[in-house]
Amino acid sequence: MRHARRRMVRRVARLAAVGGLLVGGTMVTRAVASEPPDVPAAPRTLAQTASGAGAGLVSELGDERTAGHWVGADGRPVVAVTDERTAETVRRAGAGAKVVRHSMSELRSATSTLRSAPRVPGTAWALDYRSNEVVVRGDRTVSTSDWSRLTGVAEGIGGFVRMERTDGEFTTRLNGAVPILSTAGRCSAGFNVTDGRSEFILTAGHCGPTGSVWFRDGGGDRQVGKTVAGSFPGDDFSLVEYANGKAGDGADVVAVGDGKGVRITGTGEPAVGQRVFRSGSTSGLRDGQVTALDATVNYPEGTVTGLIETDVCAEPGDSGGPMFSEGVALGVTSGGNGDCAKGGTTFFQPLPEAMESLGVRLIVAGQQGSGPGAAPSAPAAGGGAPGAAAPGAEAPVTGVEGSTLLARLTDRRNVGPGLLVVAGSLMALVATRWIRAEADRKAYRRHYSATWG
Repeated sequence: MRHARRRMVRRVARLAAVGGLLVGGTMVTRAVASEPPDVPAAPRTLAQTASGAGAGLVSELGDERTAGHWVGADGRPVVAVTDERTAETVRRAGAGAKVVRHSMSELRSATSTLRSAPRVPGTAWALDYRSNEVVVRGDRTVSTSDWSRLTGVAEGIGGFVRMERTDGEFTTRLNGAVPILSTAGRCSAGFNVTDGRSEFILTAGHCGPTGSVWFRDGGGDRQVGKTVAGSFPGDDFSLVEYANGKAGDGADVVAVGDGKGVRITGTGEPAVGQRVFRSGSTSGLRDGQVTALDATVNYPEGTVTGLIETDVCAEPGDSGGPMFSEGVALGVTSGGNGDCAKGGTTFFQPLPEAMESLGVRLIVAGQQGSGPGAAPSAPAAGGGAPGAAAPGAEAPVTGVEGSTLLARLTDRRNVGPGLLVVAGSLMALVATRWIRAEADRKAYRRHYSATWG
C-alpha cells in the first residue's frame, strides 16, 4: 500500500510538472506574439492633460499674475505665478505653483525689445518659463562686436535676460518623414491636410517658394505635387498640393522608419517639459523635450518668430518633418544647430498657427476609418497615390518603440512569469525522475541482498 501511494504521488507530480510546462510555454508564446503591455503602440505621457490644465489656469489668471506653465517631472502641470495668493489659487486647482519675479508681460516686453534691435544672423531667443528668463543664444558665426552690441541691449532690459554662446550654426534644415525633392533641395513631408476639396502636404516654408515642383525620387519620375502657398521668413510653413489632388491611403500616418508609422489623431499645442518625437528622412525618429516656447531665430535667410524650441536633434534634410506626441500633431521642423551625434537645439513651426493661416485642417485617423484616438494600426491596403507623402502608407504601422523577438524574450515584464513557470516545472520534472531512479536503485539493492544473502 505504501509503495502504491508513492507511485501515485510521483505520477501526480509528473503530471503537474508537464502541465506547468504547457502553461508557462503558452504564457511566453502570447507575450512574444503580442505587443509588450508596458510599451504602447504610440508613446504616451500625461503631457496632453497637464498642458491643457496649465494653459487653462494661465488664461484664467492673466499675463500679469502668471509667467507660463510647464509639465513637471511627475507629469503634473506647474504654473509660474508672481505672488503667493495666486499660487494658492493654482494649488487649489490641483496644479503645482512656482512664485517668480517677472510676469509674462515683462518677458514678452523683453523679447519685443530684442526684436526691435538691429538684426544679428546666428542668434535666437526664447522664453524659459522654468527659470523665468529670456535666454539669448549666439552661434559661432556671430562676431564679437555683434555679440557685445546685443549683450548691451540685454543688459538694458534687466537681469532676467540670459546670454549664452552655443556651438554650431543656426540654420534651416533643408536638404522627415518621407523625403521629397525639388531643384531647391531635399525636405521631408510633414502632415497631410485638406481644405475640403484637395489634399496637401504641410511642410516647412523655407523648403521652396510657391511654384516649386516636388518629386519622390531624384530622377524626377514620380511627381508628388507643387507648392501652392507658404510663408518664410516670419513664419516657416508651406503647402504642397498633391499632383492628383489626393494623398492616398494611410494619409493619417507619419513614418518613423523601419517600415513603421504612427497614426495621427488630432492637433494640439505643446507644453514646456513635454516629451515629443520628431521624424525626418535624414536622421529618422528622435525624441526629446520641449524646452521653451515663442522662440525667435535669426536665420541667415531671415527671422522666424513664434517657434517651439526643443532639445531634439535634427540634420539637413529633416526640414518640414513632423513633430508629434501621443498621436497628436504639434509642428513641422524648421531649423536649429548641432547634429544627432553631438546633440543640439531644434525649432519647430507650430501646426495650429500654420493651418489657420492656410485655411486647412489635419487629415486624422477618424477620417481614415479609425475612431478618434485610435491606436496606431495598419493603414488600408492598396498603397497610396504615386509619390504620396502619406508617411508610412506603404508599410504596416506599429508603435515607434516596436521591439525585436530577442528583446521581448529578455524582457521580464512580458515573459518573466511564463519563464518562471517553465523553470519551476522543469525542476519538478527532473526531481520526480531523480526520485524514481533513486527508488529503483534502492529496490534493486534490496533484491540483490535477499538473493545473495
